[in-house]
Amino acid sequence: MPKIKTRRGIRRRFKISGSGKVMAYHSGTIHFMRRKRANRKRRLSQKQVLSPADAAKVRKMLAK
Repeated sequence: MPKIKTRRGIRRRFKISGSGKVMAYHSGTIHFMRRKRANRKRRLSQKQVLSPADAAKVRKMLAK
């Protein structure tokens, strides 16, 4: 049987950190940035660590 390919969309949206955590981008960064405070925009620009349940799902999709 051939190898199972990874899900390309998932691969582009999530990264695995050096310590093995699944990192994701924050939502709400595409538009309406002028009405958001600088603090909030700074926080949104950084990646967030996914919860263990979501991280397990993403790992499973990356492994395929």
